[in-house]
Amino acid sequence: MKKKKAPEKTTRDLPKPGKQYPGVRGKIVDWAEHVFEEGMLYVRVRFMDKTELCWSLQTAHILRECDLSDWKTGDCKQLKLYAENEIGWPE
Repeated sequence: MKKKKAPEKTTRDLPKPGKQYPGVRGKIVDWAEHVFEEGMLYVRVRFMDKTELCWSLQTAHILRECDLSDWKTGDCKQLKLYAENEIGWPE
């Protein structure tokens, strides 16, 4: 009778910690919410000591490239580049 080999342990890559916020460690969370207001997303975390950590998130469209191309020969030949890396971010 042969012994079965134990399955090899799989080592899972854990994500690296992201941005950390000094002064938040050890605080007790009272409640958390997210709210959409005027095109923005607000994520709020309120703590028992009456402090708040808030993220304000907004997205934008980026025009990577706008060009005129010729496809007559079967390959793409760029004739004119109109715009490149234009960001529609509100000021």
